[in-house]
Amino acid sequence: MKWGIRVSLWLATLVAWLAVVYFAGVRQGLLFLVGIGLGAVLMGFGFGFTTGWRAWILDRDPKGLLAQFVTIGLTMLVAIPLIAAHPELSAANAPLSVSLLIGAFIFGAAMQVADGCGSGTLFKVGQGHIVAYAVLPGFIFGSFLGAAHLDVWLQLGSLAPVSLPSLLGAWPTVVLQAAIFMGLALLLWRKQQGTETRWRGKGVYLGAVLLAGFALLNLIVAGQPWGIVYGLGLWGAKLVSAAGWDLSANAFWGREAQQTQIHGAMLDDVTTITNLGLLVGAFLVAQHKGKACPAVKASGRQWLAAALAGLILGYSARLAFGCNVGAYFSGIATGSLHGWVWFAAAFAGSYLGVRLRQRLGYTR
Repeated sequence: MKWGIRVSLWLATLVAWLAVVYFAGVRQGLLFLVGIGLGAVLMGFGFGFTTGWRAWILDRDPKGLLAQFVTIGLTMLVAIPLIAAHPELSAANAPLSVSLLIGAFIFGAAMQVADGCGSGTLFKVGQGHIVAYAVLPGFIFGSFLGAAHLDVWLQLGSLAPVSLPSLLGAWPTVVLQAAIFMGLALLLWRKQQGTETRWRGKGVYLGAVLLAGFALLNLIVAGQPWGIVYGLGLWGAKLVSAAGWDLSANAFWGREAQQTQIHGAMLDDVTTITNLGLLVGAFLVAQHKGKACPAVKASGRQWLAAALAGLILGYSARLAFGCNVGAYFSGIATGSLHGWVWFAAAFAGSYLGVRLRQRLGYTR
Protein backbone atom coordinates (compact mmCIF):
# COMPACT_ATOMS: atom_id res chain seq x y z
CA MET A 1 0.00 0.00 0.00
CA LYS A 2 1.28 3.48 -0.79
CA TRP A 3 2.48 5.44 2.20
CA GLY A 4 0.11 8.33 1.49
CA ILE A 5 -2.91 6.06 1.69
CA ARG A 6 -1.56 4.33 4.78
CA VAL A 7 -1.00 7.62 6.61
CA SER A 8 -4.46 8.80 5.60
CA LEU A 9 -6.04 5.67 7.06
CA TRP A 10 -4.22 6.05 10.36
CA LEU A 11 -5.15 9.74 10.53
CA ALA A 12 -8.79 8.84 9.88
CA THR A 13 -8.59 6.25 12.68
CA LEU A 14 -7.11 8.86 15.01
CA VAL A 15 -9.95 11.25 14.18
CA ALA A 16 -12.49 8.49 14.82
CA TRP A 17 -10.90 7.74 18.19
CA LEU A 18 -10.90 11.41 19.16
CA ALA A 19 -14.57 11.63 18.18
CA VAL A 20 -15.39 8.62 20.39
CA VAL A 21 -13.54 10.21 23.32
CA TYR A 22 -15.25 13.55 22.74
CA PHE A 23 -18.79 12.20 22.41
CA ALA A 24 -18.65 9.15 24.69
CA GLY A 25 -15.77 9.67 27.12
CA VAL A 26 -12.32 8.30 27.86
CA ARG A 27 -13.48 4.81 28.86
CA GLN A 28 -15.27 4.31 25.56
CA GLY A 29 -12.22 5.64 23.77
CA LEU A 30 -10.08 3.02 25.49
CA LEU A 31 -12.57 0.29 24.58
CA PHE A 32 -12.50 1.48 20.97
CA LEU A 33 -8.73 0.93 21.02
CA VAL A 34 -9.22 -2.50 22.60
CA GLY A 35 -11.64 -3.35 19.79
CA ILE A 36 -9.10 -2.21 17.21
CA GLY A 37 -6.56 -4.52 18.84
CA LEU A 38 -8.97 -7.45 18.77
CA GLY A 39 -9.77 -6.91 15.11
CA ALA A 40 -6.11 -6.50 14.22
CA VAL A 41 -5.22 -9.80 15.91
CA LEU A 42 -8.10 -11.72 14.36
CA MET A 43 -7.29 -10.41 10.89
CA GLY A 44 -3.52 -10.34 11.20
CA PHE A 45 -3.12 -13.90 12.46
CA GLY A 46 -6.15 -15.40 10.74
CA PHE A 47 -7.37 -16.45 14.17
CA GLY A 48 -10.71 -18.11 13.54
CA PHE A 49 -12.98 -20.05 15.85
CA THR A 50 -15.04 -21.44 12.98
CA THR A 51 -12.08 -22.46 10.83
CA GLY A 52 -10.31 -23.98 13.81
CA TRP A 53 -13.21 -26.33 14.39
CA ARG A 54 -13.61 -27.11 10.68
CA ALA A 55 -9.90 -27.85 10.30
CA TRP A 56 -10.25 -30.50 12.98
CA ILE A 57 -13.49 -31.99 11.61
CA LEU A 58 -12.22 -32.26 8.03
CA ASP A 59 -8.45 -32.65 8.37
CA ARG A 60 -7.80 -33.63 11.98
CA ASP A 61 -5.61 -30.53 12.26
CA PRO A 62 -5.78 -29.49 15.95
CA LYS A 63 -3.80 -26.25 15.68
CA GLY A 64 -6.79 -23.91 15.60
CA LEU A 65 -8.46 -25.60 18.55
CA LEU A 66 -5.21 -25.71 20.52
CA ALA A 67 -4.74 -21.97 19.94
CA GLN A 68 -8.26 -21.41 21.26
CA PHE A 69 -7.44 -23.41 24.38
CA VAL A 70 -4.31 -21.30 24.86
CA THR A 71 -6.11 -17.96 24.58
CA ILE A 72 -9.00 -19.00 26.84
CA GLY A 73 -6.60 -20.60 29.32
CA LEU A 74 -4.39 -17.51 29.54
CA THR A 75 -7.43 -15.28 29.93
CA MET A 76 -8.96 -17.37 32.73
CA LEU A 77 -5.64 -17.50 34.55
CA VAL A 78 -6.00 -13.78 35.21
CA ALA A 79 -9.74 -13.17 34.83
CA ILE A 80 -11.10 -15.65 37.37
CA PRO A 81 -8.90 -14.53 40.31
CA LEU A 82 -9.34 -10.89 39.27
CA ILE A 83 -13.14 -11.12 39.32
CA ALA A 84 -13.02 -12.93 42.67
CA ALA A 85 -10.92 -10.10 44.14
CA HIS A 86 -12.97 -7.32 42.54
CA PRO A 87 -16.73 -7.94 42.77
CA GLU A 88 -17.39 -4.84 40.67
CA LEU A 89 -16.20 -6.88 37.67
CA SER A 90 -18.79 -9.24 36.23
CA ALA A 91 -18.42 -12.74 34.81
CA ALA A 92 -20.19 -14.13 31.73
CA ASN A 93 -22.59 -16.26 33.76
CA ALA A 94 -25.76 -17.56 32.06
CA PRO A 95 -28.52 -20.08 32.86
CA LEU A 96 -28.29 -23.76 32.00
CA SER A 97 -31.37 -23.98 29.83
CA VAL A 98 -32.95 -25.99 27.06
CA SER A 99 -32.54 -22.90 24.89
CA LEU A 100 -28.78 -23.02 25.56
CA LEU A 101 -28.53 -26.55 24.15
CA ILE A 102 -30.75 -25.85 21.15
CA GLY A 103 -29.26 -22.45 20.39
CA ALA A 104 -25.63 -23.56 20.68
CA PHE A 105 -26.17 -26.62 18.47
CA ILE A 106 -27.90 -24.57 15.77
CA PHE A 107 -25.29 -21.83 16.05
CA GLY A 108 -22.49 -24.36 15.58
CA ALA A 109 -24.12 -25.60 12.38
CA ALA A 110 -24.95 -22.14 11.00
CA MET A 111 -21.50 -20.70 11.62
CA GLN A 112 -19.94 -23.34 9.38
CA VAL A 113 -22.36 -22.48 6.58
CA ALA A 114 -21.70 -18.75 7.06
CA ASP A 115 -17.95 -19.39 7.52
CA GLY A 116 -17.83 -17.21 10.58
CA CYS A 117 -19.16 -16.74 14.10
CA GLY A 118 -19.83 -13.30 15.59
CA SER A 119 -16.21 -12.14 15.67
CA GLY A 120 -15.46 -13.88 12.37
CA THR A 121 -18.32 -12.13 10.62
CA LEU A 122 -17.22 -8.74 11.93
CA PHE A 123 -13.56 -9.06 11.02
CA LYS A 124 -14.50 -10.28 7.54
CA VAL A 125 -16.79 -7.28 7.10
CA GLY A 126 -13.85 -5.12 8.13
CA GLN A 127 -11.70 -6.96 5.60
CA GLY A 128 -14.26 -6.29 2.87
CA HIS A 129 -15.21 -9.93 2.34
CA ILE A 130 -18.37 -9.51 0.30
CA VAL A 131 -20.15 -12.65 1.55
CA ALA A 132 -19.87 -11.37 5.13
CA TYR A 133 -21.97 -8.38 4.06
CA ALA A 134 -24.75 -10.84 3.28
CA VAL A 135 -24.36 -12.47 6.71
CA LEU A 136 -24.20 -9.38 8.94
CA PRO A 137 -27.69 -7.85 8.36
CA GLY A 138 -29.34 -11.17 9.16
CA PHE A 139 -27.10 -11.57 12.20
CA ILE A 140 -28.16 -8.15 13.48
CA PHE A 141 -31.89 -8.72 13.05
CA GLY A 142 -31.66 -12.33 14.24
CA SER A 143 -29.91 -11.24 17.43
CA PHE A 144 -32.58 -8.64 18.08
CA LEU A 145 -35.36 -11.14 17.42
CA GLY A 146 -33.78 -13.91 19.50
CA ALA A 147 -33.53 -11.62 22.51
CA ALA A 148 -37.13 -10.53 22.00
CA HIS A 149 -38.27 -14.18 22.10
CA LEU A 150 -35.89 -15.39 24.81
CA ASP A 151 -38.49 -15.40 27.60
CA VAL A 152 -40.62 -17.85 25.60
CA TRP A 153 -37.70 -20.19 25.02
CA LEU A 154 -36.73 -20.12 28.70
CA GLN A 155 -40.15 -21.53 29.54
CA LEU A 156 -38.95 -24.84 28.05
CA GLY A 157 -36.80 -25.28 31.14
CA SER A 158 -33.95 -23.45 32.81
CA LEU A 159 -31.62 -23.84 35.78
CA ALA A 160 -29.84 -21.01 37.53
CA PRO A 161 -26.36 -20.01 36.29
CA VAL A 162 -23.54 -22.04 37.80
CA SER A 163 -20.42 -20.05 38.62
CA LEU A 164 -17.59 -22.50 39.21
CA PRO A 165 -15.49 -19.97 41.19
CA SER A 166 -18.46 -19.40 43.53
CA LEU A 167 -18.91 -23.15 43.87
CA LEU A 168 -15.29 -24.31 44.05
CA GLY A 169 -13.21 -21.19 44.57
CA ALA A 170 -11.20 -19.17 42.09
CA TRP A 171 -7.94 -21.12 41.93
CA PRO A 172 -9.53 -24.59 42.11
CA THR A 173 -11.64 -23.55 39.11
CA VAL A 174 -8.54 -22.41 37.22
CA VAL A 175 -6.79 -25.71 37.98
CA LEU A 176 -9.84 -27.80 37.04
CA GLN A 177 -10.42 -26.01 33.73
CA ALA A 178 -6.71 -26.06 32.89
CA ALA A 179 -6.73 -29.82 33.47
CA ILE A 180 -9.72 -30.20 31.13
CA PHE A 181 -8.01 -28.15 28.44
CA MET A 182 -4.80 -30.16 28.79
CA GLY A 183 -6.76 -33.41 28.60
CA LEU A 184 -8.56 -32.26 25.46
CA ALA A 185 -5.31 -31.03 23.94
CA LEU A 186 -3.63 -34.38 24.59
CA LEU A 187 -6.56 -36.20 22.98
CA LEU A 188 -6.43 -33.94 19.92
CA TRP A 189 -2.68 -34.30 19.62
CA ARG A 190 -2.86 -38.06 19.69
CA LYS A 191 -5.51 -38.15 16.98
CA GLN A 192 -4.05 -35.44 14.75
CA GLN A 193 -3.20 -36.07 11.11
CA GLY A 194 -1.36 -32.79 10.52
CA THR A 195 -0.81 -29.38 12.08
CA GLU A 196 -0.34 -27.03 9.13
CA THR A 197 -3.34 -27.52 6.87
CA ARG A 198 -4.65 -24.06 7.78
CA TRP A 199 -2.02 -22.18 9.82
CA ARG A 200 1.69 -22.26 8.99
CA GLY A 201 4.24 -21.92 11.76
CA LYS A 202 3.60 -20.76 15.31
CA GLY A 203 2.01 -17.39 14.52
CA VAL A 204 -1.48 -18.43 15.56
CA TYR A 205 -0.21 -19.06 19.09
CA LEU A 206 1.20 -15.54 19.25
CA GLY A 207 -2.22 -14.37 18.12
CA ALA A 208 -3.75 -16.40 20.96
CA VAL A 209 -1.54 -14.63 23.52
CA LEU A 210 -2.37 -11.18 22.14
CA LEU A 211 -6.08 -11.98 22.00
CA ALA A 212 -6.00 -12.95 25.67
CA GLY A 213 -4.31 -9.66 26.51
CA PHE A 214 -6.93 -7.57 24.74
CA ALA A 215 -9.76 -9.64 26.25
CA LEU A 216 -8.37 -8.93 29.72
CA LEU A 217 -8.11 -5.23 28.92
CA ASN A 218 -11.76 -5.34 27.87
CA LEU A 219 -12.71 -6.92 31.20
CA ILE A 220 -10.78 -4.34 33.20
CA VAL A 221 -11.96 -1.27 31.28
CA ALA A 222 -15.56 -2.31 30.56
CA GLY A 223 -16.09 -4.16 33.83
CA GLN A 224 -17.47 -7.12 31.90
CA PRO A 225 -16.06 -9.82 29.60
CA TRP A 226 -15.63 -9.45 25.85
CA GLY A 227 -18.88 -9.96 23.96
CA ILE A 228 -20.19 -9.54 20.43
CA VAL A 229 -23.83 -10.52 20.03
CA TYR A 230 -25.57 -8.14 22.42
CA GLY A 231 -24.18 -5.15 20.55
CA LEU A 232 -25.49 -6.49 17.25
CA GLY A 233 -28.93 -7.12 18.75
CA LEU A 234 -28.96 -3.58 20.13
CA TRP A 235 -28.27 -2.24 16.63
CA GLY A 236 -31.29 -4.19 15.43
CA ALA A 237 -33.43 -2.88 18.28
CA LYS A 238 -32.44 0.69 17.48
CA LEU A 239 -33.29 0.20 13.80
CA VAL A 240 -36.73 -1.31 14.37
CA SER A 241 -37.48 1.25 17.08
CA ALA A 242 -36.57 4.05 14.69
CA ALA A 243 -38.89 2.44 12.14
CA GLY A 244 -41.78 2.75 14.60
CA TRP A 245 -41.79 -0.63 16.35
CA ASP A 246 -42.74 -0.06 20.00
CA LEU A 247 -40.56 -2.36 22.13
CA SER A 248 -41.61 -1.06 25.53
CA ALA A 249 -43.83 -4.09 26.23
CA ASN A 250 -41.28 -6.71 25.18
CA ALA A 251 -39.99 -8.94 27.99
CA PHE A 252 -36.36 -8.22 27.09
CA TRP A 253 -36.15 -5.00 25.11
CA GLY A 254 -38.81 -3.38 27.28
CA ARG A 255 -36.61 -3.50 30.38
CA GLU A 256 -35.53 -0.15 31.75
CA ALA A 257 -31.83 -0.74 31.01
CA GLN A 258 -32.52 -1.84 27.43
CA GLN A 259 -34.94 1.01 26.80
CA THR A 260 -32.29 3.46 28.00
CA GLN A 261 -29.76 1.98 25.58
CA ILE A 262 -32.22 1.87 22.67
CA HIS A 263 -33.01 5.54 23.05
CA GLY A 264 -29.51 6.57 24.12
CA ALA A 265 -26.33 7.15 22.18
CA MET A 266 -25.00 4.07 20.40
CA LEU A 267 -21.42 4.87 21.39
CA ASP A 268 -22.32 4.53 25.07
CA ASP A 269 -22.76 0.74 24.78
CA VAL A 270 -19.54 -1.10 25.65
CA THR A 271 -20.20 -4.03 23.30
CA THR A 272 -21.03 -1.73 20.40
CA ILE A 273 -17.84 0.27 20.82
CA THR A 274 -15.59 -2.79 20.79
CA ASN A 275 -17.49 -4.18 17.78
CA LEU A 276 -16.87 -0.94 15.90
CA GLY A 277 -13.22 -0.99 16.91
CA LEU A 278 -12.96 -4.59 15.73
CA LEU A 279 -14.20 -3.55 12.29
CA VAL A 280 -11.63 -0.77 12.13
CA GLY A 281 -8.75 -2.97 13.33
CA ALA A 282 -9.54 -5.67 10.77
CA PHE A 283 -9.83 -3.05 8.02
CA LEU A 284 -6.45 -1.47 8.86
CA VAL A 285 -4.60 -4.80 8.92
CA ALA A 286 -6.33 -6.05 5.76
CA GLN A 287 -5.27 -2.88 3.93
CA HIS A 288 -1.74 -3.12 5.29
CA LYS A 289 -1.32 -6.77 4.25
CA GLY A 290 -3.00 -6.36 0.89
CA LYS A 291 -5.82 -8.71 1.84
CA ALA A 292 -8.70 -6.25 1.62
CA CYS A 293 -11.72 -7.07 -0.55
CA PRO A 294 -10.67 -10.59 -1.57
CA ALA A 295 -12.13 -11.94 -4.78
CA VAL A 296 -15.04 -14.25 -3.96
CA LYS A 297 -17.04 -16.49 -6.24
CA ALA A 298 -20.38 -17.65 -4.89
CA SER A 299 -23.46 -19.09 -6.52
CA GLY A 300 -26.94 -17.71 -5.94
CA ARG A 301 -27.67 -20.63 -3.63
CA GLN A 302 -24.55 -19.88 -1.60
CA TRP A 303 -25.49 -16.19 -1.28
CA LEU A 304 -28.97 -17.14 -0.08
CA ALA A 305 -27.50 -19.68 2.35
CA ALA A 306 -25.14 -17.03 3.76
CA ALA A 307 -27.95 -14.54 4.34
CA LEU A 308 -30.17 -17.17 5.97
CA ALA A 309 -27.27 -18.47 8.07
CA GLY A 310 -26.70 -14.94 9.36
CA LEU A 311 -30.29 -14.70 10.55
CA ILE A 312 -30.03 -18.11 12.23
CA LEU A 313 -26.68 -17.19 13.79
CA GLY A 314 -28.06 -14.09 15.43
CA TYR A 315 -31.24 -15.76 16.66
CA SER A 316 -29.57 -18.90 18.01
CA ALA A 317 -26.79 -16.91 19.69
CA ARG A 318 -29.32 -15.09 21.83
CA LEU A 319 -30.99 -18.37 22.81
CA ALA A 320 -27.55 -19.69 23.81
CA PHE A 321 -26.49 -16.51 25.68
CA GLY A 322 -23.66 -15.71 23.34
CA CYS A 323 -21.50 -16.84 20.44
CA ASN A 324 -17.97 -18.25 20.37
CA VAL A 325 -16.81 -15.09 22.11
CA GLY A 326 -19.53 -14.28 24.64
CA ALA A 327 -20.35 -17.87 25.64
CA TYR A 328 -17.41 -20.15 24.74
CA PHE A 329 -14.46 -17.79 25.21
CA SER A 330 -15.72 -15.45 27.92
CA GLY A 331 -17.97 -18.01 29.60
CA ILE A 332 -15.17 -20.49 30.24
CA ALA A 333 -12.59 -17.76 30.85
CA THR A 334 -14.68 -16.38 33.71
CA GLY A 335 -15.71 -19.76 35.13
CA SER A 336 -19.30 -20.14 33.95
CA LEU A 337 -20.42 -23.75 33.49
CA HIS A 338 -22.65 -22.72 30.61
CA GLY A 339 -19.50 -21.98 28.56
CA TRP A 340 -18.57 -25.67 28.59
CA VAL A 341 -22.11 -26.74 27.75
CA TRP A 342 -22.14 -24.25 24.88
CA PHE A 343 -18.82 -25.57 23.58
CA ALA A 344 -20.01 -29.19 23.55
CA ALA A 345 -23.36 -28.43 21.89
CA ALA A 346 -21.94 -26.00 19.31
CA PHE A 347 -19.09 -28.35 18.41
CA ALA A 348 -21.61 -31.13 17.80
CA GLY A 349 -23.62 -28.74 15.63
CA SER A 350 -20.51 -27.89 13.62
CA TYR A 351 -20.31 -31.47 12.38
CA LEU A 352 -23.74 -30.97 10.84
CA GLY A 353 -22.76 -27.54 9.55
CA VAL A 354 -19.66 -28.86 7.80
CA ARG A 355 -21.80 -31.44 5.99
CA LEU A 356 -24.30 -28.75 4.98
CA ARG A 357 -21.44 -26.59 3.77
CA GLN A 358 -20.23 -29.42 1.54
CA ARG A 359 -23.74 -29.93 0.16
CA LEU A 360 -23.79 -26.25 -0.79
CA GLY A 361 -20.67 -26.73 -2.89
CA TYR A 362 -18.00 -25.17 -0.71
CA THR A 363 -14.66 -26.91 -1.13
CA ARG A 364 -13.41 -26.18 2.42
